Order: sequence, then structure tokens, then C-alpha cells
Amino acid sequence: MSDTTSETTTDPIESDEGYALDNRTVSAVRLAVAAGDSQRLGTLLDPLHAADIADLLEQVDSGHRREILLLCPAHFDGDVLSELDEGLREEVIGFLPPDILAEAVRDLESDDVVDLLEDLEEPQQAAILDVLDVPDRVAVEKALSYPEFSAGRLMQREVVMAPEHWTVGQAIDHVRANKKTLPDQFYHLIVVDPRLRPVGYVTLGKLLASKRSVKLTALFEDSFRTIPVSQPESEVAYAFNQYHLISAPVVDDDGRLVGAITIDDAMTVLDEEHEEDILRLAGVGESSLSDRVIETTRQRFPWLFVNLVTAILASVVIALFEDAIAQIVALAVLMPIIASMGGNAGTQSLTVAVRALATKDLTGSNVWRVVRRELAVGLINGAAFALVMGAVSLVWFGSPDLGVVIAIAMIVNLAIAALAGILIPVTLDRLGVDPALASGTFVTTVTDVVGFFVFLGLAATILL
Repeated sequence: MSDTTSETTTDPIESDEGYALDNRTVSAVRLAVAAGDSQRLGTLLDPLHAADIADLLEQVDSGHRREILLLCPAHFDGDVLSELDEGLREEVIGFLPPDILAEAVRDLESDDVVDLLEDLEEPQQAAILDVLDVPDRVAVEKALSYPEFSAGRLMQREVVMAPEHWTVGQAIDHVRANKKTLPDQFYHLIVVDPRLRPVGYVTLGKLLASKRSVKLTALFEDSFRTIPVSQPESEVAYAFNQYHLISAPVVDDDGRLVGAITIDDAMTVLDEEHEEDILRLAGVGESSLSDRVIETTRQRFPWLFVNLVTAILASVVIALFEDAIAQIVALAVLMPIIASMGGNAGTQSLTVAVRALATKDLTGSNVWRVVRRELAVGLINGAAFALVMGAVSLVWFGSPDLGVVIAIAMIVNLAIAALAGILIPVTLDRLGVDPALASGTFVTTVTDVVGFFVFLGLAATILL
């Protein structure tokens, strides 16, 4: 009995619930591909969610990817294409037969098609546009005409709207009569005036819970707000997060309804913004595991070069005190501690600042309060570690003066690190430079240069 239960709960092929891609399934897929067994491969793919199939394609190499697509092309619908890493979409689309590609794209809503097309070359964009029905193609081409990373690119053109004079009963009858043209997901009925300008929206819950005779205008939500079609998608995501929106109508320059953005798309943007900040803080850009070697190298090289230049600058500062280092070897032993502590303290402040700038929590009205707080934290931590390192230096090298030098250097460097971690990203943001991209290198340079200069300068003054 126990053996049977164990097999049922651990075999990913037989389990229909809670399925997740695992190493055993990936290995089984590789074996099916090696044998050219399309039936077995189909059995393995059937229980997989679209996101799992996309993960599978990302985990195998290009050769296996091609064989999987050729053996079971029907399993790769529009949802799978939407879930795929951007770097792989072009390759996968190139492997799919035209009829399968056409069917996959037709299943997608306009915002998903736009997202799919944005990262493709023109020939593949044209191939996908050609398989769309004329109304869908016009809608997608219109969306692509809007600025990149704008609300116009993010929105779906399929919306459910009603005139402001309608009642609940009329709205429900309209929805039922047009169920074939409804978007897959919608949360509000958007109410418009005679000029197609949104004046409010009604949640589906309120719509279904109200009597048929009730006017739609009596059910408007307080959260209603419109989004300009040209608004940057980062600001759209911020509005959804800040005001707890579920969906929002998108309007053109004349205030007329042109589409709607739903929470799933807004949260995807927010996740991408967070991921982008993390990657840029590390100086790796928008890289992914599926990028080619040359692409990854090209993304990482510039900031490694900048880091090299700043490291040379720190070395120049050290070279100014080479006589002191030659006479007191302990200075060379303790220098990395000063640099490491300053770098870590600066990174802590920097991370807080970049995140606060992204969420608009750090603004001109509170920046100096935050600067004072970070400076106080830097001084307190600096004083605490100054006592620790002063005692360590005294015990280790038997020199009270050396303990005083490293203690003062620790306080100064941690205070400067805290200031640099806040002021550098704020300054870059004011200058229109992405603080997540450039701050790290500058903060590290400041902490290294100041830390070495203060430590070695004090040592040269007091100990020699």
C-alpha cells in the first residue's frame, strides 16, 4: 500500500495536481527526444503548464530545443510563447511551422501579441502580423506605434464598456450577448460618455449583485483613474501598486478610451523593474541564462572596465603612501578591512536609496532627513567597529597609536560610505541617469579612495 502511494505522489507524469517541472522530467524529455519518440514526448508535455514548458525549453540546449519543437509543435501555443525568455522567443518562433505559429498567435490577446513582437526582428514581426486577422493586425500595429515601454504598448485593446445611461440589466444583457468577443480576463465594466471618454467603472461583483434597474453610475468605484496612453509603464506599475488598482482604462490625448491595463500586466512590469534594478546594481544589465557568450560579455565588459579604472585610482592613492607601508607592514594587513567595511556600508545605503527612488518613497521633500539618518547610522556603526578594531590592533600589533589610527579611519569611512550611498544615487537620478546602473561603481570608488587616504594619511602623520 505504501509503495503504491509513494509512486503516485512522486511520479510527475501520473500526477495531475501541483505539477512542477523537475530534473526527472527534463531527463525523460531528453531521452524521448534522443529516441525520436513524439508520442512519449507528448505524454510528458501534456500535464505541463505553459510556464513549465517554457522553463523546459530554457533548460535544454538549442539542439534539444529544436527537436522538441519539431516532434511536438502542437504543444507550443501562445501562452508558452508569452512565458518564454525574450532571448529565446525568436529562436523558438523560427522552429515552429507557420500553421502552428498562426494558431498560437491568434489565441493571444493584443497586449500579449505586442509583447511578443517587441523583441523580434522585422522579418519575424511581419510573419506573425501576416497570420493575424485584419482587425487584430490593425490593433497590434497601432499599439506598436506607441513609444516603447509606454502604457500604449502594455494595454490590451479588448475592453468591456457601456454607455453611462445604461442600467445593470442592460449591461449584463450586453455582456452575455457578446461573450465571444470578451477578453479572457477583465475585472471592470468601463462606463463611457457619448464621446467615448471613461467616466467611471463598475466591478463585476457589484454588477452581478445589484438589481437590474440600478443605474451603472450609482455603482462607480472610488479607485477609478485613467492612464494616458503615453505614460511610461514604470509609472503605470507604480500607480497600480500605490492605489491598489485591479484594472484601469487607457485614454488617448483627447481622453477617449483606447484600451485597458490589468493588474497581471502591471505586476509583471513591477517584477521586471525590480529584477532590472538588482541586475544593474551588479553591473550585468538585462542578461539572462539563455544569452549567448558574446552578448553576455558585451553587457558586462563596460562596467568591468569602469571598475578597473576606479581600482587604478584607489591604487594611485595607496602609492602616495608607499613609504609608510614599507616601514609599517601592519598597514598593508589592515587596509583591506577599511576598504571592505566601507564598501559594505556604502552598498547597504545604496540599496535602500535605489529601492526608495524606484518606489518614489525618496523624494526632494524628505531626502535631507534620510541623509541625516544614514549619516547617524554610519557614525554609530563606525564608532562601534572603531572600538572593536582598535582593540584588535592593540592586541595583534601591540601598538595603541595604530589602534587609534584605524579607529578614526573606520568612523570616517563608514560615515562617508553612508553619505555616498544616499547622495550618489539621488544625484544621478536628478541628472536623469539610472541610479541602479551607475551608483555601485561610484560608491565603491568613494569608499576605497577616502578609506585608504584617511587611514594611510593618519598613519603617515601619527606613526612616522
